Amino acid sequence: MVIKAHVVEVIDGDTFKTLNIIRLEGVDAPELNQTGGNEAKQKLESLILDKDITYEEKARDDYARIVAQVWVNNLNVNDAMNAFLGN
Repeated sequence: MVIKAHVVEVIDGDTFKTLNIIRLEGVDAPELNQTGGNEAKQKLESLILDKDITYEEKARDDYARIVAQVWVNNLNVNDAMNAFLGN
């Protein structure tokens, strides 16, 4: 099922907040205290912050976050972040 949501906060380069906390499936961005972490967060912010998205939940992680494929318009955010990160 595809769900619509509005992004209110980007936590880091692969996690953000709507009414729920969502982690991008298959994306492993560096943590904020690691090299490239702030740049990854800024890139994700540029793609989704304050925007309406759609997502498809694929799983829940150990922290009960939704793990999902995410789109803004026709852009797959997971693919865009992996391309940015060189994954």
